[in-house]
Amino acid sequence: MNEVEFLEYVVKSIVSNKDAVKVERKEDELGVLLTLSLDKDDMGTIIGKGGNTINSIRTIVRIFGLKIDKKINIKVLD
Repeated sequence: MNEVEFLEYVVKSIVSNKDAVKVERKEDELGVLLTLSLDKDDMGTIIGKGGNTINSIRTIVRIFGLKIDKKINIKVLD
């Protein structure tokens, strides 16, 4: 399982509209950027109160990145 599949798995387990979840990957000298796009109705669920949910997802994905020796960041598209 790579970082894209891992993020998709985590997000799809939370959201209602699983088909709208898309993750794009870009890698440069700073690390890996995963861009997450999803249904507008699921945006509040993913962000969570005070950003707690997305911050937790970012932490889990960063830990996953440590296992594969990559620095991973997540950007959520509006």
